[in-house]
Amino acid sequence: MARWKKSQIGQEREHGRTQVATRIGWLNAPPAQPDASLAPNSPNPYHQFIAEANENVRTFYDALSEDQFDWHRRYRYYRQTLINLIRHFVPDGSRVLDVGSATGDLLAALHPREGVGLDCAPNMVEIARRGHPGLTFVPGFAERLDEADIPDGPYEYITLVNVIGEMADIGTALRKLHRYCSAETRIIIVHFNHLWEPVCRLAARLGLKTNNPTPNWLSAPDVADLLTVSDFEVIRKGYSTPMPVRIPGLAWLCNAVLGRLNGFRKLGFLSYVVARPIVPAESPDRRSVSVVVPCKNEQDNIDGLVERIPEMGAGTEIIFVDDQSTDATAAHIDAAIARRTDRNIKRVTGPGRGKGAACRAGFAQATGDVLMILDADMTVMPEELPAFFHALVTGRGEFINGSRMVYPQEQDAMRTFNIVGNKVFAGLFSLLLDQRIRDTLCGTKVIWRRDYGKLMASRAYFDSCDVWGDYDWLFGAAKNNLKIVELPVHYRERVAGVTKMTRRVRNGLTMLRMCGIAFRKLRWI
Repeated sequence: MARWKKSQIGQEREHGRTQVATRIGWLNAPPAQPDASLAPNSPNPYHQFIAEANENVRTFYDALSEDQFDWHRRYRYYRQTLINLIRHFVPDGSRVLDVGSATGDLLAALHPREGVGLDCAPNMVEIARRGHPGLTFVPGFAERLDEADIPDGPYEYITLVNVIGEMADIGTALRKLHRYCSAETRIIIVHFNHLWEPVCRLAARLGLKTNNPTPNWLSAPDVADLLTVSDFEVIRKGYSTPMPVRIPGLAWLCNAVLGRLNGFRKLGFLSYVVARPIVPAESPDRRSVSVVVPCKNEQDNIDGLVERIPEMGAGTEIIFVDDQSTDATAAHIDAAIARRTDRNIKRVTGPGRGKGAACRAGFAQATGDVLMILDADMTVMPEELPAFFHALVTGRGEFINGSRMVYPQEQDAMRTFNIVGNKVFAGLFSLLLDQRIRDTLCGTKVIWRRDYGKLMASRAYFDSCDVWGDYDWLFGAAKNNLKIVELPVHYRERVAGVTKMTRRVRNGLTMLRMCGIAFRKLRWI
């Protein structure tokens, strides 16, 4: 078997070189000579090895050329499934760099605001340019990405779809990506599940798929380790499409039903990873903070909040949102503004439609780089806010969610029914988000201002009916591939006022409905 494979690959290499020489005029170059531009006259055995491996891939795809469309038509069900998977992670109108762009069809399907494709095969690049004149396609290898004629970054999304299996040096290629990244960039890697290697090899022998030069059959932990040592952090990972060919009825059962279940998901033909670059920590002294405090009949807590909310970063503004209170909350806020001229305090009138709407009204007036929510009852102590600020600006996470379920709670801080409900929903969220979530309803949450708009745009995607706003933030963060980090807080009994967490059964049903929507939108991929 090994001897047969070696012989076959040798024949394909020779055939591919002949095709390339004929098509792009390299007739004077010896067919077996690796690309001189990769290691010009270099005696370095490593460079020579990489150059030969890259040449093998390039000759294969230059020889494949127009035949790629025949394979796309033959397996259009798989192709459309692959496109749908990538579109789940990359919203329309993004700035996208696609490494390994081939004919450019996948990049075009993402409807980018600006799309740039890189491919090692000059014939593929020419096909992509003809088919998609509104996009930019350049020749080059991922291992030498910085030498390709790619428009400057940063890009919002960088996609590598079924390409890392053919890279000669994955680590070098990943490190080269940093030049085109910002802290907000997301790397989307899709590759063949290594469990399918025997099936793919057999299919190639039978002529049911192209016999791609795929030397790297990587497991999900392999890819995660390569990203880690290349200064990237995995945000999300999973599997998709257990049935990559369309067999009526069976494909739907495997992909739309069984493929959503944890045990069966790992048999998916495709494995995907979403990662973010690890960038130097922000300087806390340069970042301003807005703390939004939604208030509904909280007159007796206003003075304590003003005294106890700490100054953070370059400056802290406190935005009280008086949500149609019937007591003297507004008067107490105005008195605090007049008395504490040393602090930046604002009063905003809320629409009276719940905490979520009140917070949105407050953030509409916020000017800080960092946005925070703090409940007016001070059951989460204001003195804990600097820990949230530090976790965000030092890059530990991009959405810091408070968790009241770690430290012991004061006796009457949370009712038994609420504790049980919170644990149930925490379990559901852990399933939906593919990471452990301990507390879904803690009122203390922190995010970058630059990411807040993404969360609000996601409300329509999830058909939000969340009056509290907590699910809007959690689901929006997951949809936009933000790094979610939970920070334990001490949860104390309310000192003044009464709880607004009433109608618990009705609210519980609303939360279940939101979870059902999130299952379709986040797991149904």
